[in-house]
Amino acid sequence: MQIIVNHLTRMQTGYMCVAGINTSNNQHVRPVMRSRLPISLLALHGGPFDIASLIDLGPVRYCGSPPEVEDYSFNQQNLRNRGVIPPDQFWKRLQSVARRSIREIFGPTIKQVNRACVADVRTGHASLGCLIPAAPPRLFINSYGKLRAAITDGNFDLSLSVTDIRLYEADHQTPKENLIKQTNNRMQDGNPVILSLGLTRPFRPDDDTPEQHWLQLNNVHLMYNTAIQSSFNGDMWM
Repeated sequence: MQIIVNHLTRMQTGYMCVAGINTSNNQHVRPVMRSRLPISLLALHGGPFDIASLIDLGPVRYCGSPPEVEDYSFNQQNLRNRGVIPPDQFWKRLQSVARRSIREIFGPTIKQVNRACVADVRTGHASLGCLIPAAPPRLFINSYGKLRAAITDGNFDLSLSVTDIRLYEADHQTPKENLIKQTNNRMQDGNPVILSLGLTRPFRPDDDTPEQHWLQLNNVHLMYNTAIQSSFNGDMWM
């Protein structure tokens, strides 16, 4: 199976998560192993995974269940990077899978709670997707020092956690403030944007709430601009 990477997110220190678009059917695929994916698999550290990379996963086995219907297990030894998709082709691929409604992506069971979106366990028909927002998103760092994004699809008005690994320093904790400002400026200037969205694995934020899947902003993709080219070395391949 071959995928084009369009989700690349930070996790706890030392780990990351990746997903991409199946080149044969345009469906999202999340490669998984028995353990979490180490950051050694990032291109930054000599691994195969980077935004817009064409990845050959080798033989895979389906292991998904609602809403995480995209999960496929793979053998790390079979991973091969087959190159980087040209920017215009990558943008066209994003456009081909993008939708304008969060409900259209994740199903009618997703619901808003305050300024978040959640899905109950074992409900919905997707945990990954791409959104064309109804208005330019805005990235901001909240009072706790956490990077968030204000987004809307015209129905849901949300403030989401941002896990785009390119927007953080090497510690995967410290937001890159200059890059965030630059990205905001481009979005507010009307640069076309597509958002990679994803549902978390189920968790409960406190003891008074049930386990649920929480919506987060995985990656920000801007129409290619020659001034911003690479994903990890201070510039931003978006």
